[in-house]
Amino acid sequence: MGFGSYDESEQQDIDADFDEDDAVQSEENAHKGTVEFDNGASSDELIDRLAEIKDEE
Repeated sequence: MGFGSYDESEQQDIDADFDEDDAVQSEENAHKGTVEFDNGASSDELIDRLAEIKDEE
């Protein structure tokens, strides 16, 4: 058997029939809203801290 060859007898028939009521509804747990985060640091402070972290490595 060469590269890319396969034996069809190894293939499985999978029954993909399922009840839609049993399926997970992706919109069932959808959350709408906003998230805001303020850490109190300025951009310059964050860039300086990043530089410190990189220097530590």
